Amino acid sequence: MKEAINSFLTYLTVEKGFSSNTIAAYQNDLEQLAEFAREEAAKSGSLPSWASFGREGMLRYLLNLKERNYAATTIARKVAALRSFFNFMKAEGTVKDNPSQNVGSPKVGRSLPKPISISEVHRLLEQPTKQSRPEAKRDIAILQLLYASGMRVSELVSLDLDNVDVEEGSVRCLGKGHKERIIPIHQRAAQAIKEYVKEVRPNLVHREETALFVNARGERLTRQGLWQILKEYARAAGLANITPHTLRHSFATHMLSGGADLRSVQELLGHANISTTQVYTQLTTEHIRRTYEKSHPRAK
Repeated sequence: MKEAINSFLTYLTVEKGFSSNTIAAYQNDLEQLAEFAREEAAKSGSLPSWASFGREGMLRYLLNLKERNYAATTIARKVAALRSFFNFMKAEGTVKDNPSQNVGSPKVGRSLPKPISISEVHRLLEQPTKQSRPEAKRDIAILQLLYASGMRVSELVSLDLDNVDVEEGSVRCLGKGHKERIIPIHQRAAQAIKEYVKEVRPNLVHREETALFVNARGERLTRQGLWQILKEYARAAGLANITPHTLRHSFATHMLSGGADLRSVQELLGHANISTTQVYTQLTTEHIRRTYEKSHPRAK
């Protein structure tokens, strides 16, 4: 059973190009199912195998998750992962049928991303400018770039020095599925990066390091490290419920509100499907309706 999981994870890595975080999530879900299957086999005195784990076993597993108070979104994600896994094994001839094929997944309402307003973004971006320590210039560059480009945090921390052209005002990043895209950035963000690279980064890096953004030890900044930086400035700005994705959501929403077309925003965000980008149009529509109800004399 472990061998089948490892083969599937290799397939996701090599063939599908999934990120290490996605692979880790799949591994966790599959190992949890494997443990349940082994426990079920022990109860019946049989040997555990994927071939003998049928639809009834899958239904009992989902019931077990519900009894353990897993959220509907988590169960739905696990079901999707298991379907992919069993489809892979069916194609490989390891199992005859997919036991999750006709098993219903919990209905999950699509939650809208929560952007912050333009004035709140400005307040957040102002915070590192109030700091005198050298790393503040790095933090200015990070926050400016996140909001200027709409990049994922994982994409930003993966940037190398040669991925950014401050003269042309562009950044080249590698997104999901190892798809490369070039994103234009405004002059203020480019200038912030230029100042950081010239004035701060050389004092932090004491060995050969290709990363654009580094920590106090001169090593590539991690997602966790960036999250900590963002959290501190959000607290200073009086902003609650800020996540590493907040500036990405805000970038997309503000671009659409400003008149950008959906296809352009899709390309900037690196979304494979435009339906993923369309969620932001709901946010701009809600904003228009609130403005209408606040402004129209008959709507009051």
